[in-house]
Formats: sequence, structure tokens, C-alpha cells
Amino acid sequence: MTTDPATQTRPPFGRVLCAMVTPFTQEGALDLDGTQHLAAHLVTHGCDGLVLSGTTGESPTTTDAEKSALISAVREAVGDRASIVAGVGTADTRHTVELARAAEKAGADGLLVVAPYYSRPPQEAVEAHFREVADATGLPLTLYDIPGRTGTRIEPGTLIRLAEHPRVVAVKDCSYDFLGAQQVLARTDLAYYAGCDEHNLALYAVGGAGCVSTVANVVPDRIRAVLDAFDAGDTTGAARLQQRATPLITAMMAAGLPGTVTAKALLGALGLPAGPVRAPLMPADRETTDGLLRLYEELTAIRGRTLNGDPH
Repeated sequence: MTTDPATQTRPPFGRVLCAMVTPFTQEGALDLDGTQHLAAHLVTHGCDGLVLSGTTGESPTTTDAEKSALISAVREAVGDRASIVAGVGTADTRHTVELARAAEKAGADGLLVVAPYYSRPPQEAVEAHFREVADATGLPLTLYDIPGRTGTRIEPGTLIRLAEHPRVVAVKDCSYDFLGAQQVLARTDLAYYAGCDEHNLALYAVGGAGCVSTVANVVPDRIRAVLDAFDAGDTTGAARLQQRATPLITAMMAAGLPGTVTAKALLGALGLPAGPVRAPLMPADRETTDGLLRLYEELTAIRGRTLNGDPH
């Protein structure tokens, strides 16, 4: 089936999703009060949905019980104001199915399922893995293609076949294969979410559904403004807003530290719940945090001038 971007239906989980950090106390325990505070803040400031227990949420170092507790706490905090997509992907199909069922029970609206990592299964096995997870619950699936971390690509042909499953509805794309993404968009109704902040506008412009943004942890309104401008027909303005966010995107996502580390450092500097990262990650140093804060202040100052009538 050929998809016309102009006639696409509403994205299944909204347009602007935040790949939310998992707040911890200074002692390293799960901070559910902080989680609720941060979730409510993000939704109030422009996020349509929250992705929990993804890469940015430090899913490798949270327990199964903590993952379920996060979903329940965030559902209580945001109610029906935002979608909750729960990361349940692991290297073990059986464990992934267990997490998927637990997420459904805890109140998630959808599942984020990464390609099985480390063992590097062939595409036939990757497809079988996703189908088994999709059959395990009544929740819709977002397939997470991030071969730089998993070692395994979800090939375009595999995505096209999986799109035939009624509960496979979306892709979080971190493949850095822009042509491959367009090929899948042209042949399926899958909702494509940019998983790399530098691609938010580019993928949206060719028919993507929106983004799953790490940078939205700190500037959710700025991430949303790019897509809002594009939807309003102001493509030049959308490009300008994306470009203005690029220095912060670069510092948070492409300066040598994981996005989890930079997001938590900046959130802490802004007085928002985040807490430390769990080992083996290590916190950002003072110089890095100060640099992030400076770029944040520059970006938000630009926004203030724009709102006051100065478009430049």
C-alpha cells in the first residue's frame, strides 16, 4: 500500500514523545515522586506522549518491578493527557513477552520493542521475535531500530512484512538510513518516529509521524515548536527553529556522552527531577554541565525574543 503523507491518520501515540529519563534518588533508588513531577512537567510543556524504560530511561539497569512501577506512577500523574509507551525490549524473547504483559497490566498504551541485541539473530529470527511479542498482548507495538547499539538492523524488508501484523503500528528510527525509512513509508502505513533529534524535521517532512526525543526532556516546547511550524505551513520557520536547537542537540547527543547523562545533568542544573545515573554510566562533570546550561539558556533566550516580536 502506498501512503500519502498528506492523508496520514493521526499518529498512534501523538507527534512529540519524550524519551524520558528515569529519576533516581541521590542514593540510587527509584524516585517515583520525582518521576511523577517530571512526567507532568513534560506533558504540560508540550509532550503528547512519554516513552518509559527506553535507552534514555536506563532500561538495562532498572528491574522488572521498577519498570512496572514507573508505568503506574506516570499513568497516575498524567492520566489520559498523554500516551505512555513502555520499553520492554530485551535480548531474550521470553523475557520481552513477560515485560510486555506486565506493561499492559500496569497501564501502558503501547510497547517499544528494540531488536534483540548482542546475539545478532538473522532477519527471520528478528521477525519471529517481534511477532511473538505482538501476539502476547493487546497493545500496539513500536519497533525500535537502533543497530548502532543492538548490532542488528531491522531491515526495510522485515519492517514491510511486520507492518502486516495488526498490532505493529510504528517505528522508532535510529537507523541513520534515511532512504530505507522512506522506502518503508512509501509501502506501509507504519507511523515513523525520528529517534535521533537531528532528524526530527527531516523525517517529519517526508511523512514521518513525529519524534521520540531525548532533548525534549529539557526543551519540550522547542521540540514541539518545530513540528507545529511545519504543520502550519511555515517550512522556513520550522527549519530555522530546528537549526536554532542544533547546538544543544549536538552537545546533548553527539559530544561523546550518552543522552541519558547529558539530559540528567541539565535537568539537575534546572532544578528538575533526575538524580544520578546508574553504573556503568558516570555523571557529567561540572564543565560539561555548565556548557549544557549555557546552550540551554541561549536557546530559551532566542525563544523569548521571538515571542516578543523579533523573528531573528
